Parts: sequence; structure tokens; C-alpha cells
Amino acid sequence: MENFEELKQQLLARIDTNDLLEVKKVNDLIRLHELDAACDKVIDRDGVSIVIENGSQKFLKSHPSMNEKMKINAQKIALEKSIKFKLKAAPAPAASTVEGKPKRGSLI
Repeated sequence: MENFEELKQQLLARIDTNDLLEVKKVNDLIRLHELDAACDKVIDRDGVSIVIENGSQKFLKSHPSMNEKMKINAQKIALEKSIKFKLKAAPAPAASTVEGKPKRGSLI
């Protein structure tokens, strides 16, 4: 997902924007998404593993951005859980019918 501004607007629509702490949390969450995307670009460029050379020795190691992605993901989850989202009103359930006839036991 690269449309972070649209994501930010959707998140802001779901919180009390007068609560500056909640607005900061949304901004921080967007920043974490941006950092995660930057890690993805580096990993796509370099691959998930890299070769380390130490003198005559060569060994394969996971890309450092893989570890960063794991840390960022943990931070995103914790931050998402801490945001006080507004509750949406659930849509009223529709009367269940079979072939246009009211459900058995229904008063309709």
C-alpha cells in the first residue's frame, strides 16, 4: 500500500480528532507504514538475504531490514490496539426470507 495519505484520512475519520494524543498515534502509525514500505523496497532490491565477507570467509545472513520489519510490525500492532476508534453503528439485520416468503415464526 503506497497511498498513505488516503489511509491517514480514513484513520482520522475513525477517531476523535480533537484528542491530540489519538491524532499523534495515527500520525505515528502512518510513519511506521512508511518505514515498513521503505524496508520492502530495500529488500526487493537486495533480496531477503545478503552475503557477508570477512576476509576470506563468506557467509549468508538475513537482510537487516527483515529484522526491522519484524520490529516495525510489532510496533504497528501495539499502536493499532491503543488507538481509540469510534464504534460504527451496526446495520440492522434484514428479515430472512426463502423465495420471498417470511421466515417461519416471523410475524411478517
